[in-house]
Amino acid sequence: MKRIGWLVALILAGTPVWAAPQKITVEQLKELLASTKQAGKGDADVAAELRNVELTEQLTHGTMNGMAPNVPGQLTTEQLYVLEIRSAVLAPPAGNVPDKPAPDAAGQKAILDKATDYASKTFAQLPAVSATKVTRRFQDGSQQGQQNPVARNNANLAATATPIKYTASDEIAVSFKNGVEQDSPSSQKTVWGQNGMIAMMGQEPVLSTVMQEAQESGKITWVRWEQVFGETMAVFSFAVDKKKSHYAVNYCCFPQVSQAGQMSMRGTETPGGAGNYQSQDSWKNWKATVPYHGQIFVNPETGVVGRLIIQADLKGSDPVRVESQRIDYGPEKVGDKTLVVPVQTLIDTVEQPYPDDVQARFIMRHTLFAADYKDYK
Repeated sequence: MKRIGWLVALILAGTPVWAAPQKITVEQLKELLASTKQAGKGDADVAAELRNVELTEQLTHGTMNGMAPNVPGQLTTEQLYVLEIRSAVLAPPAGNVPDKPAPDAAGQKAILDKATDYASKTFAQLPAVSATKVTRRFQDGSQQGQQNPVARNNANLAATATPIKYTASDEIAVSFKNGVEQDSPSSQKTVWGQNGMIAMMGQEPVLSTVMQEAQESGKITWVRWEQVFGETMAVFSFAVDKKKSHYAVNYCCFPQVSQAGQMSMRGTETPGGAGNYQSQDSWKNWKATVPYHGQIFVNPETGVVGRLIIQADLKGSDPVRVESQRIDYGPEKVGDKTLVVPVQTLIDTVEQPYPDDVQARFIMRHTLFAADYKDYK
């Protein structure tokens, strides 16, 4: 009865959009979808309920596909993708953790030595290849970027916040050198004031560099075994402090409010403040080299890395508050060879879109990215 109680409360009583999200397991998510189907709820209502839950464990894509019979429509599917991305760095349900003892210290060292050797001698020596990258973006509050942020008061900013939802997708050609995705000339910088979006600039984490820095930090520890894409992998956690870190974050673009006029306590512009919100010099990138932590997933027999999790350790004063990403690697046929390359990246971020505006510092925006790589050549 206790387990059913939370479900009845969530479905029948309704959770207001401003309430703290209800934390549930993947199994409880399945129960929620089954119950809403039995109750005959429509797509919009089910999607609204999913916006008010937060998973405590990882939602795998295979599990999500298995929920399809209880999904009433596209809006619900969209929210399941949001839950997948936001739970990407969490531990999986117990069923995905093989029941086998952890290796002893010597066994763990042997696995890590194989992973280090693989990252530096195999992955870092991959031939130059190209691929098609399809990126889907999900975010909240997207409509606010169409208006001058400092020309409105805090009440309006808070009142127009929207749930995280699908907003855009793009497909571009990307190239890889030594296993590292290169900056794409076809990617365009975007700014909050023009379209309400941000862009992550620069390269993704370099596997060989992460392995080296993690080893040098001396902070690698055993976590668990985990079943990933049907393969049992050894999972290790690590942490890299700022002195040893080369992990650079680079986001475009944030408004420089000091160049866009001032704001009175009532949210109105001071004389002379209007008209220069969209000028080129009123926007700036935010760049920083930051400490980070994460997990590495290793095939214990071959040392091949199948997954990398990176979580930036950011400060409360940074305009980017959260950056968590998971990179999945898998075998792809490239010409007459089979190479282990990136196949998917899931990224969860939180930004403060108006960092220079004192009256808007309480505003946060979530931006999620799901990128799939295909057609390697």
